[in-house]
Amino acid sequence: MSTSTVNYRNGTQRSSLRTQSSGSTSGGQKPPVKSKTVLRKSSPAALGGGGSVSGSKAGNTGDAGVPGRVRVAVRLRPRHGEELIADADFADCVELQPEVKRLKLRKNNWDTDTFEFDEVLTEYASQKRVYEVVAKPVVEGVLDGYNGTIMAYGQTGTGKTYTLGQLGEEDVADRGIMVRAMEDILAEVSLETDSISVSYLQLYMETVQDLLDPANDNIAIVEDPKTGDVSLPGATLVEISDQHSFLELLQLGEAHRFAANTKLNTESSRSHAILMVNVRRSLKTRDGLSSESNGNSHMTTKSLKPPVVRKGKLVVVDLAGSERINKSGSEGHTLEEAKSINLSLSALGKCINALAENSSHVPFRDSKLTRLLRDSFGGKFCTARTSLVITIGPSPRHRGETTSTIMFGQRAMKVENMVKLKEEFDYKSLSKRLELQLDNLIEENERQQKAFVDEIERITVEAHNQISEAEKRYANALEEEKLRYQNDYMESIKKLEENWSKNQKKLAAERLALGEKNGPDITSNGNRSIASASEEVSELKKMLQKEAQLKMAAEEEVNKLKHQLTELKKVEASGNSEIMRLHKMLENETEQKEKLEGELATLHTQLLQLSFTADETRQNLEKHSSEKTSGAQDSLSQLRLPQIQDPGNAERLPVARLFEQVGLQKILSLLEAEDADVRIHAVKVVANLAAEEANQQQIVEAGGLTSLLMLLRTTEDETIHRVAAGAVANLAMNETNQELIMDQGGIGLLSSTAANAQDPQTLRMVAGAIANLCGNDKLQTKLRSEGGIAALLGMVRCGHPDVLAQVARGIANFAKCESRASTQGTKRGKSLLIEDGALSWIVQNAKTDTSAIRRHIELALCHLAQHEGNAKEMVKEGAIWELVRISKDCSREDIRSLAHRTLTSSPTFLTELRRLRVDIR
Repeated sequence: MSTSTVNYRNGTQRSSLRTQSSGSTSGGQKPPVKSKTVLRKSSPAALGGGGSVSGSKAGNTGDAGVPGRVRVAVRLRPRHGEELIADADFADCVELQPEVKRLKLRKNNWDTDTFEFDEVLTEYASQKRVYEVVAKPVVEGVLDGYNGTIMAYGQTGTGKTYTLGQLGEEDVADRGIMVRAMEDILAEVSLETDSISVSYLQLYMETVQDLLDPANDNIAIVEDPKTGDVSLPGATLVEISDQHSFLELLQLGEAHRFAANTKLNTESSRSHAILMVNVRRSLKTRDGLSSESNGNSHMTTKSLKPPVVRKGKLVVVDLAGSERINKSGSEGHTLEEAKSINLSLSALGKCINALAENSSHVPFRDSKLTRLLRDSFGGKFCTARTSLVITIGPSPRHRGETTSTIMFGQRAMKVENMVKLKEEFDYKSLSKRLELQLDNLIEENERQQKAFVDEIERITVEAHNQISEAEKRYANALEEEKLRYQNDYMESIKKLEENWSKNQKKLAAERLALGEKNGPDITSNGNRSIASASEEVSELKKMLQKEAQLKMAAEEEVNKLKHQLTELKKVEASGNSEIMRLHKMLENETEQKEKLEGELATLHTQLLQLSFTADETRQNLEKHSSEKTSGAQDSLSQLRLPQIQDPGNAERLPVARLFEQVGLQKILSLLEAEDADVRIHAVKVVANLAAEEANQQQIVEAGGLTSLLMLLRTTEDETIHRVAAGAVANLAMNETNQELIMDQGGIGLLSSTAANAQDPQTLRMVAGAIANLCGNDKLQTKLRSEGGIAALLGMVRCGHPDVLAQVARGIANFAKCESRASTQGTKRGKSLLIEDGALSWIVQNAKTDTSAIRRHIELALCHLAQHEGNAKEMVKEGAIWELVRISKDCSREDIRSLAHRTLTSSPTFLTELRRLRVDIR
């Protein structure tokens, strides 16, 4: 996931806070106006101090603890480019008073609500100040043997990932909490005696997945029923030795994290990221020896007392942003992701409410997110010092989300944790010292045994070599003897053949001489004539016998035919009775047909009425849509939105009534009617039903998708093509339906329809359907091989802005899937879009005046540029100049940052920019 969606400026205020000043921050606050959370006083060590608990003894596993509530800080994101334009005439919905740690939320132009927090951070607060007041006390506690949790909560696009996970590759001042926390931990530990291990996970669609090993995508959560500790035994655990290896680990994890493009954020996190850092530190013994000594033999006699170790676990949680569907524009699989995110955040909110109210039951098991955070928030099993930073935006358009985030933070301040020291004896280290001498003896014994085995092997090898030489000499002698005998044999055969040839020639000459002396034999000729006459008599006898057999067979055939004639007369009699019965059935069928024709006429009338109603409703919607567009600058237009939706309700009522009265099967059967008008009205009804997500599964199960594709295949009516393609586009928003469309040859039919269509509205519907299919990662290769990309590019011939917008959206979806596949290592080589010639069209239209087309093209360019295999082609086609322009002049800051990061991370682009002497800083 990109960490540059929010660009914070370096703070202009001086950050002269002491490293352990947060204890005074939380201990001396004034009561809040709207919340009573700060009335609970907590000790400095519990709220922010990094010191250890006095009086702790070695071997104590944390049975005795000290209370401490959750510390909450609020951070305001500055306005980005889009908000500076859209909200230029409106004031921020919040007002910060960092000196008194208060926040005022404007309800309207007159009323405000005031809230107090442990820390209030303005949009000018630097990353260093955020770390020192939010995270550093928790990190110091982890180094002293306590568990700690740092969590970011807020609406999507408000800077949670920037606050926690920013790597600071371009500017070290932008480093987030994760990087700064590891810097402090590495500075305090000794890698000779201490150890640091890290796991990096994501909670995606209620499954725990390993970001360091994507194949490990279903990790089980294990809870200790006695201590309440939560562990993930299946997760990858990596030992950290320096800051560089930790940064590489974070980069690897971010590459595997799920993200999506929404209206609120170009690369919105679709999962909760969880970084777990386990710190194991050894304490010094009284005689000044480290508990992790090297174990030399003279050390084992000094003391057999086991050394003491302290174990602390730091959990950094980057929650996915809460979002409202009508604002984020999520659809299809992205909509399912948003539902899962909101459900898990809702479960977390329920747990916080229950803990704040001291409820007897806390629903931790409602979500895997709350199970993972069980030892971070309240309850009898809680052992961690927790610090929460809530991120908000200034835009008055998102006042509802900002209010919800603030109230979440206020409730979290009421939650109290029981912080416990994790200290135990290190029996493993003691055993290591005692076993080292035994290991030395074993090594010496093994060394001697190995020398003996080597000597035996040497003698064995020499013996094998001597045997091999003897066998080789014997084989050579045997081969020479064999060749000698073969040569003698061949010579003998040759001599025998020559003698036989001579004898044959001599015998032939003698026979020729003998034949000339004898005359013809008359007696033998007479015998041959008698023999031929006997053969003719035998043939005549055989012919007579054959004729007799044929006569008998003919008589049998005549008898058989007489019998069949009798049987046929019986069958004729029964056939007459069957004909009478069929006449009666035909009369009944005629009556049934007349009845069905009457029902069909009724359905035809209803369809006509429904079609007229839909046309009128569509005209009303277009009229209201134009009124809404013309009045978009007026802030009061938001109050009229419910009235605009009334015509849609008017259209759905007749469709729902027809759906209930007639039934889906009868409506679908009308798609095959002979009357063209009936088919047109029926496909319009199916298209309206397909627009509702609740009806899509029933339509597919009843064969509606197959019928729609059949219409595209068999009919030539462009009206039917337009409406049927629109219905297929609605069904293609579902991932399961997308695979069914591809399996039934839908992409080929859509491509054929696009090639033959002339109407811009028909092309828009077809392009929308293909664009939805382009967003499926599993269908990329098949979509291209069956002509989907070629059809999409072929539709640009129309030149209509609505068609071009759908084409650009499809290309952006396809490029995003390819970028994700290349990042995950499942795709190599050049982009399929570039192979099909899409890059030249993208570059030509990158500066179009139509904002919808330009936004999708800019995203497509950024996604294509993220794969190094495409860089040379993009430089050749001039796309690098468009990327430079986007990184400087794009109106959306998230796209501008994405283009800038892409240019600076590609070696090919950097080389070309240096050659062209272009500065992109």
